[in-house]
Amino acid sequence: MISNIEKRFGTAPVFFTAISTILGAILFLRFGYAVGTLGFWGVILIILLGHLVTIPTALAISEIATNKRVEGGGEYFIISRSFGLNIGATIGMALYLSQAISVAFYIIAFTEAFEPVFNYFSEVYFIDLPRQVISIPSMLILAFLISKRGANMGVKALYLVIAVLFISLILFFLGKTGYAGESGFSIFNDQFRNSDDFFKVFAIVFPAFTGMTAGVGLSGDLKNPSKSIPFGTTAATITGGIIYMFVVWKLAYSASPDDLLADQLIMRNIALGGAFIIPLGLAASTLSSALGSVMVAPRTLQALAVDQSFPSKKINKILAKGREKDGEPYNATLVTSAIALLFVALGSVNAVAEIISMFFMVTYGALSLISFLNHFGSSPAYRPYFKSKWYISLTGFLVAVWVMFKINALYALFATILISALYLYISTYHKNRKGLEAIFSNALFQINRNLQVFLQKSSKSKTKKEWRPSAICISEDSFQRDTAFNLLNWISYKYGFGTYIHRIQGYYSKATYQQSLHEFNRLLEKTGNVENHVYIDTIISPSYTSAIAQAIQLPGISGMENNMVVFEFDKENPQNLSDIVENYALVHAGNFDICILASSQRPINFNQGIHIWIRAIDHENSNLMILLSFIISGYPDWKKSNIKIFEVCKPEKEEETKTLMKNLVISGRLPVTFNNIEIIAEKDDTNIRSLINSRSGDAGLTLIGFRGDHLKHEGAKIFSGYTNLGTILFVNSHTQKEIE
Repeated sequence: MISNIEKRFGTAPVFFTAISTILGAILFLRFGYAVGTLGFWGVILIILLGHLVTIPTALAISEIATNKRVEGGGEYFIISRSFGLNIGATIGMALYLSQAISVAFYIIAFTEAFEPVFNYFSEVYFIDLPRQVISIPSMLILAFLISKRGANMGVKALYLVIAVLFISLILFFLGKTGYAGESGFSIFNDQFRNSDDFFKVFAIVFPAFTGMTAGVGLSGDLKNPSKSIPFGTTAATITGGIIYMFVVWKLAYSASPDDLLADQLIMRNIALGGAFIIPLGLAASTLSSALGSVMVAPRTLQALAVDQSFPSKKINKILAKGREKDGEPYNATLVTSAIALLFVALGSVNAVAEIISMFFMVTYGALSLISFLNHFGSSPAYRPYFKSKWYISLTGFLVAVWVMFKINALYALFATILISALYLYISTYHKNRKGLEAIFSNALFQINRNLQVFLQKSSKSKTKKEWRPSAICISEDSFQRDTAFNLLNWISYKYGFGTYIHRIQGYYSKATYQQSLHEFNRLLEKTGNVENHVYIDTIISPSYTSAIAQAIQLPGISGMENNMVVFEFDKENPQNLSDIVENYALVHAGNFDICILASSQRPINFNQGIHIWIRAIDHENSNLMILLSFIISGYPDWKKSNIKIFEVCKPEKEEETKTLMKNLVISGRLPVTFNNIEIIAEKDDTNIRSLINSRSGDAGLTLIGFRGDHLKHEGAKIFSGYTNLGTILFVNSHTQKEIE
């Protein structure tokens, strides 16, 4: 396993692995083409744009690496421990494929160093040898050496090829050409050519920038990752960028655009001893890049297997296993070599380059996004020694996404779909793992806090406030009946907000606190089976009155104050109804609308609709009942139901009431048909309860208004006598609502 690998390396391997990949095949084979196509300033713009992705990523890696211990897997470890194991495995697999394919890319480019050999056979023997006669044996030899000798051999070889690489670059800068003496080239008069081809050239050149994170993959082998990763990665990125700019200037100064386009190894015509040293430098750079990638990719694969990222336990066990004597990821190296060999056999440099670019862009964007979210979330646990800036990380993320689609929109879309599908697949066999919420939660807390403060301030400046329900319910019968919770969920689904508080009787103590945690988790589990839009909490209180007094003073989670209190009792066994009646005055004093839900044991028949009963004696409740019925009907279960309004009035007011109600429905744009409005003339012998019982016996939900003064004089009696009805919602509006 990764944790058992001896930590052998310091900062130098990180720097040299990264810089050798940065100063690799693209620098030798494609920079001349880029300068010939776009000119000096065009390629400088490519370098700047590329570094808008790589520098924020380098800083993000440095930051994250100094905040927590980075173990084996490098970039994968950082992403998985920040975004969660499922999204980490998704991006980690894409990253691994990019690293494995990169090995093939560098080996394919390595064969270009043997162009004189291919030309010799073509000219002398008239044999056009395929590039695979060099690339396939080279890949096999590299795979054999790495699998046998491991990273130690790779790092030692790295130092040798780095030395050759830098010697070749020094001789390149010392070289002179006749064109340089005659052209009069100046960076001040050079033109930006062929701007339409900018992103085409960018796509070909961008893999040069991907070496920036190559050294991070050695994280499991580093003695001090929090020191070596920031210093090595940042130093390699900056050094590489500076060398790029000087190489571009030297190319533009030393050769004409036509020559730059005609010869992919134009550097050999510029350097001192170029015919020998530039092919040697190309071989050294591509071999060092291949070495770096073939050391890093297996470690990413091994880390994925250690985290059980693959659906087969057997595969995870095989790939996670390290060699006993030195911990080298032997099995993962064999798999990586096989993948690389496949692409070597297929191999085209440009085609492979675009595939690599897509997946590296995804990785870089994810790393920058992690840094941004950590800044924005302001978690006290995020205390890196090295700090970037949030706007740098955000820029890196946005530029990475933008450039992906500019390079190749089809490839970018395919990569996005592939990664999304892979995430969904991984989530099917790792259902219990937490995902994106692991890092987004802190950011959401910050957004919520700022929104709450903003809404509180803005609400004070409004002269006229739009009404919407923000309801709170206190109940100790949560596990006996769920009608009150369902009502809050209906209200909260689309238009309102709901807070459901489960009351635990007793004084606050260690025992009752543990009880509250247990019952809170039970509630979450119980409500997790439905589409839940209600905020759930518990409260410990010795009495019902004190619980209500505490709860109604709680701030609303929506950013607006709670304006409605929902009580609930069992219609067939109203034991707690007297407690509700006794506390009406307490709640009414706080200017709350009050709803008292009479829960029936009879199941709610949603298809039978919602009935509203409006009486002349409590007309101030009518608009609230109509608005609540409209809000409740927005819940999917009520979708096919109708709202029916019954209004009882004096006989002489019948036509006037009917006209007023129709005008209200039209002006208020309410989903009520005229056929569902019934005006009932009240006679001297009319018994309202009997009338409601006969007309609304089959209703899914019946809304009936009540007045506070009637409750004061008659008590709980006003809620009785509705024996034929199912569930009833009694409504008392503190002030009459407007329906606009």
